[in-house]
Amino acid sequence: MIEETLASSSFNETYRARTKEASLRVIRLFQQLPRSGEAAVLGKQLLRAATSVAANFRAACRGRSPAEWYAKLCICVEEADETLFWLELLGDAGIMPKPRLQSLENEYTEILAVLATARKKAKPRER
Repeated sequence: MIEETLASSSFNETYRARTKEASLRVIRLFQQLPRSGEAAVLGKQLLRAATSVAANFRAACRGRSPAEWYAKLCICVEEADETLFWLELLGDAGIMPKPRLQSLENEYTEILAVLATARKKAKPRER
């Protein structure tokens, strides 16, 4: 089963592109943040987490084994959830209007759900 998921180049290509585009949207958001200490700290954390999702998914697609693919996918799930956290904080702290963040929150919620499902289906066999 893991091999089927790894071999699914359609899934991999779709999510490589989707996570990269989402991280580009976060970069554009970061560029629009107000110039304050709080915005800088939260923005950098958001930027790091969002780009990590894309970078680690790309690395997963180049994985040398099912175990490596699974490990990178686990990182993607954690970083996608963290991205959501920083987006929520930006809105809750009043640094950015919540409606401005909603589309990105929706995108990362969907990415998180799909990657978490892929991780669950690809869980390595116990030895």
